[in-house]
Amino acid sequence: MKIAKLLADFLSDVLQTALRALPFPAKTGLRKIGNPDRQSPVFVTCNFGLTVRRVMRALRGIDAYLLVANSRGINVWCAAAGGHFTSDDVVSVIKTSGINDLVDHRRLVLPQLSATGIERAVVEEKTGWRPMFGPVYAGDIPAYLDNHYKKTEGMRTVRFDLPQRLEMAIMWAFPVSVIPLIPLLIWWRHLVLPFVAVVWIIGMAIFAGLPWIPAKVVRADSHQGGPSWARYFVVFDPRAQKALLVWALLMGALIAYGRLASDWHWSTLVGWGLASFAVALLFSLDLSGSTPLCKSGLHEDRLLRVEFDSDRCQGRAICREVCPKDRFQIDSKLHKASITSENECVQCGACIVQCPEDALAFVDPSGRRIPPEDIRRYKLNLLGERAKAC
Repeated sequence: MKIAKLLADFLSDVLQTALRALPFPAKTGLRKIGNPDRQSPVFVTCNFGLTVRRVMRALRGIDAYLLVANSRGINVWCAAAGGHFTSDDVVSVIKTSGINDLVDHRRLVLPQLSATGIERAVVEEKTGWRPMFGPVYAGDIPAYLDNHYKKTEGMRTVRFDLPQRLEMAIMWAFPVSVIPLIPLLIWWRHLVLPFVAVVWIIGMAIFAGLPWIPAKVVRADSHQGGPSWARYFVVFDPRAQKALLVWALLMGALIAYGRLASDWHWSTLVGWGLASFAVALLFSLDLSGSTPLCKSGLHEDRLLRVEFDSDRCQGRAICREVCPKDRFQIDSKLHKASITSENECVQCGACIVQCPEDALAFVDPSGRRIPPEDIRRYKLNLLGERAKAC
């Protein structure tokens, strides 16, 4: 039975990684990890199946309670940013799970990346529980507990290391290679394997080499790096240079192969050039939105900057606890926060949502200030438009 369960989990991991863009809802409610008692920690996660299994693996060997809240089967960051993982969902799972009767404390650990959608103040007011934001990555939970619920800089900061980048490559490459298979199998069967190979080579090369592939990025608060209108057209976003550089290298390899090792006609090279160019454009369409390092190129929010009102700030450090790029520094003597790096911002809005003094707000390129209550109430849909959270 144990082997069968491990095999089923492995196959589910593979499927949900390849189709990560789709919702995969897991059962909501209370999960007991190990043999928890009345002092055991209580964690909250979303009900995206892959995330639930990963959190449970991270908690292996720890006696704890895990509350799986309804995020409509979407991962934590996407669900929270899109209004599908909200304060009300956390309140609901607390009230329906029976957790109030199982522990003596009222300490609740939320995933840090849920801070864009879950307001800790609202959860505390409605339930009496004291929410705190845990590490970005589930794998850091044991060290977080050992450190008495205190996060280090590494626990607060989003990384996009090679395994994560390859997961996103798989998420893109799988559907892009599968969708055209029907016409290829009907009319051009001999092209199936070469086409699939081209898609996966481009996808893996883009994401594996992402940190080192040169590209001149247009900053959200400036017109440097290209004409201003280029910021509003995804295909012309300078980040697409990364995908197109990979395509250019692939074309160089194809031309060399066609010249030296085969008798390819120029029309064959043109055909593969156009096909691979289309694939590269698909990958570049929302390349920045496929990373936790940049705001999606489809979202107008990428043009916003965070405005900080130091007079309002009381230095409670919640902004530092939720910022995925660790951009905030706290002066314990003055009880003030400060922003250490303007260019690192990913415009997630977590700091704005959580700031109890409303000392932070978004400002658009025209200088218009967007009130914090608007960021809390309206969340980003897939088209990059803000709509009322569900």
